[in-house]
Amino acid sequence: MNELPFSSPLEETVVIVGVGMIGGSLAAALKRRKIARRVIGVGRDQARVEAALAAGLIDEATTITKSVIDRANLVVFCTPVERVASDVRDAVAGLAMHDGKSNAYPSDSGLLFTDVGSVKGPICSDLMDIPMFVGSHPIAGSHRQGFEAADSRLFEGRLCVLTPTPSTLEPSISRLERFWRALGMRTIRMSPVSHDAALAVTSHLPHVVAAALATTVCDDQRRLTGTGFRDTTRVAAGDPDLWAGILMNNAEQVVNGIDEVQKRLSAYRNALSSHNLNEIRQLLKDGQQFRMSLDETIHE
Repeated sequence: MNELPFSSPLEETVVIVGVGMIGGSLAAALKRRKIARRVIGVGRDQARVEAALAAGLIDEATTITKSVIDRANLVVFCTPVERVASDVRDAVAGLAMHDGKSNAYPSDSGLLFTDVGSVKGPICSDLMDIPMFVGSHPIAGSHRQGFEAADSRLFEGRLCVLTPTPSTLEPSISRLERFWRALGMRTIRMSPVSHDAALAVTSHLPHVVAAALATTVCDDQRRLTGTGFRDTTRVAAGDPDLWAGILMNNAEQVVNGIDEVQKRLSAYRNALSSHNLNEIRQLLKDGQQFRMSLDETIHE
């Protein structure tokens, strides 16, 4: 995908809260595409965020969001989904502190908050009263962890879902769309509920299935695993703490997906138990056709 030319940065100062693989990739992409004039990284571990600074991913490092919030134009929260809402409220409290006001939610200040979480319902519901927040989910990632795995091209050609609520202002949505598109992404809008229902099936459930499948192999079978098994279980290598938070925050939808997979597996089980070759062939054909159509969609 061709990089978009800009005569000046889209955002003066972008603060990234959570400089891990996603946050680090975002910082690297902002710098390579010259989308932000200054990138400030916020992390919980001083040594780690300073290491990201030394690596050239960010221009400034801190462990306190409140200390830099008054200089930000855009703040992107790349923290675990269960922490995003509280992290946003801490940032708002810091903004109010700098303004000398309490409970200040200045929607006309030009400051915009977003996140990258793969669960949107609880976050958007918790932050409904903060008009400067617009939920985002760039569908891009890796099972690798830490800013050392940062990839400045991670977002190119991928889809970003924006999840505005009825109270979200249109200029904020449009501005955020332009931001993600400047990173090389396509954007769509969905409700938080619709997003979570879809991602339960397309992302969260596959992780559960991969993790479950990975534990079916005993030690003396390990050497017999080939590329098929390794490809199918690749996502199971993701951070367990991160994924536990994602699954728990979208539990109802994931449970629905597990129920559906169990039905499909039961169909295979019944066909095999009855030695029904035609049924097995049809089940496999259905899976093949969908997978092939998915490849066509990806390359559109």
